[in-house]
Amino acid sequence: MEPKLHPPLTVSNTKNLIPITLEAESTQYSTWSELFRIQCRVYQVLDHLSPKPTTDSDAAKTTTTKPTDDSDSTPKSTTPPPADASWDRLDAVVLQWICSKVSTDLLNTVITLGMTAYDAWTTLASLFNDNKAARALHLTHKLTTTRPENFPNMSAYYEAVKTIADELSNVDCPLDNHRLVLQLLAGLTGAYEGISTILQSKEPLPSFYEART
Repeated sequence: MEPKLHPPLTVSNTKNLIPITLEAESTQYSTWSELFRIQCRVYQVLDHLSPKPTTDSDAAKTTTTKPTDDSDSTPKSTTPPPADASWDRLDAVVLQWICSKVSTDLLNTVITLGMTAYDAWTTLASLFNDNKAARALHLTHKLTTTRPENFPNMSAYYEAVKTIADELSNVDCPLDNHRLVLQLLAGLTGAYEGISTILQSKEPLPSFYEART
């Protein structure tokens, strides 16, 4: 009977599992990384996003055994088998997943000769975490300048505000419901000023989805 394949070796396409391709200027790193962790957890390779486990290889390089009989008094040395190649193979699979879910520009920035999945994972984390403040500042400005007249309908306007709010959360600058609703209402002009005034006077302020409705 052939040995059973480890689950990651059966994955041929990660597109449906991780629908986001990470871009260099993306604000979706937190979402992307969480989806990636979920996939690794499902396929039992989450440990490959951590440093490779160390073993006492130096002590195991030579194993001394006692002679089996009096005719041979010289200790015998046995060389242990090579390190299990399965870990390296699985690590290559996880690295392949990472490479397939980032843009070409980002891949060229991250990839290095002989790198492990952990190397790629931590490099990406550093790239995006270092830029959080700048991204948050850009998104905050973008949110304050988002107005319904720039969209074909109100639904598109609401979606744009919600998307920016989600992106702010991804760079550790989340908006609470109060601020999000006020920002939503602040952009309403013309025919929507009346309902905006009514919603602003409610106590407590309605949730984002109630205000949208």
